[in-house]
Amino acid sequence: MLKHTKRLVAAAGVAAAAGAVVVAGLTAASAAAPAGPGTEHFQIMTTSVTSNPGVIAYGAFTSAAVDHQHEAINKDTFTFPTGSFTISHSPGTGTHTLNPKTCLLTVSEHGTYTLGEGTGAYAGISGDGTYALSIREIAARSGSRCSMTAKPVAFQSIINAQGPVEP
Repeated sequence: MLKHTKRLVAAAGVAAAAGAVVVAGLTAASAAAPAGPGTEHFQIMTTSVTSNPGVIAYGAFTSAAVDHQHEAINKDTFTFPTGSFTISHSPGTGTHTLNPKTCLLTVSEHGTYTLGEGTGAYAGISGDGTYALSIREIAARSGSRCSMTAKPVAFQSIINAQGPVEP
């Protein structure tokens, strides 16, 4: 899902978004595949422009994952300790605002997603839903202007998504 964030932020001239809340040592202890149909929630929080984002999934199943973003397409792979699946998502619509005095970039968007292509414990998974994206960034300054190409001073991206899943 953050691939869209990368293009969105790049389109605004800002460094690409990528991971935080990085799940460096995923353990199978917290992993579980869906036992049956239900609603699944995904939260993706990013505070780094250089790491893969971490994902917390809860609802029909609860587990941690790493979000691997695919280049040039609105598609990500969530990799869990016991398998993976892909998320294809819409580009999203919403607002982008840059305050030229404070260099604060604010983005608020929403869209839809479809999941599938499961492997391992997630083989056969399917589902779809909606997401909401919120970005706050303080852009670096170049002279008296906000730099949309330099690494930001601070960055935060939060995506909340939810929808039904079938095992």
